[in-house]
Amino acid sequence: QVQLMESGGGAVQTGGPLKLSCSFSQYIFSGCGVGWYRQVPGKERELVPSISSRDDSTVYADTVKGRFTISQDHAEKVLYLHMNNLKTEATAVYYCAAMFENSALICEGQVWGQGTQVTVSS
Repeated sequence: QVQLMESGGGAVQTGGPLKLSCSFSQYIFSGCGVGWYRQVPGKERELVPSISSRDDSTVYADTVKGRFTISQDHAEKVLYLHMNNLKTEATAVYYCAAMFENSALICEGQVWGQGTQVTVSS
């Protein structure tokens, strides 16, 4: 099974940038692509952006549009999340995930990295 490992989390002040990386142990063959989720204590994981493995098309949550950018390097098998103009509500554990269709044919994260903490302070 593919393994994912995030890096790049840390503490940053509001308005600042941060870049997360996620390395894959092997190429992910999935029509759903890969994505970044985030989770705060007591809440469900939230899909932030996702990117197609086939054509690099992207989908963003409304809360991060215009400030976050997801990209990937197919040759190096690395997924990135560039975050700009960070707000305190971005504080969360960020996970990269390989996404696959569930029984309802909905794409969802099914293989996860260990997560990396992002803390945004004012």
